[in-house]
Amino acid sequence: MKITSPIILMVASHGGHWVQMRRLAPAFEGLSVHYVSTNPEVAGEVAPAPLSTVKDANLNRKFALLRLAWDVFWVVARTRPQVVISTGAAPGFFAVLFGKVFGARTIWVDSLANAECMSVSGAKAKRFTDLWLTQWPHLAREDGPSYKGAVL
Repeated sequence: MKITSPIILMVASHGGHWVQMRRLAPAFEGLSVHYVSTNPEVAGEVAPAPLSTVKDANLNRKFALLRLAWDVFWVVARTRPQVVISTGAAPGFFAVLFGKVFGARTIWVDSLANAECMSVSGAKAKRFTDLWLTQWPHLAREDGPSYKGAVL
């Protein structure tokens, strides 16, 4: 019987979210990781790991947000990850949501930029996460998010 590594889906918008997620990547070296980004130009950073790209969206662009949800749904449905990890924002929220629907374990690491409160997507993702993390100790609460350190 062949034992295979679990598929880990790592999802982040471009910019700071992506930088933070990439700093988590060494923890998963040697495992089967599939990346999702809003920027196709980062493919070289993650090669030979696969990269799926989706268009970014936010609450100000409702139609684009629906399209993003659909695109992320199909990435999750195709890859069938056992673990979904995101540092945000909207693509990560949808990945955590659909990952949970497909039975994946889910982890949200909120953006370091959100020093005063959890991000909107992070607060919404809480319901669908197995591990909900903040990078600021003063934002940690008994009922979540938890603080385990920062990636930057």
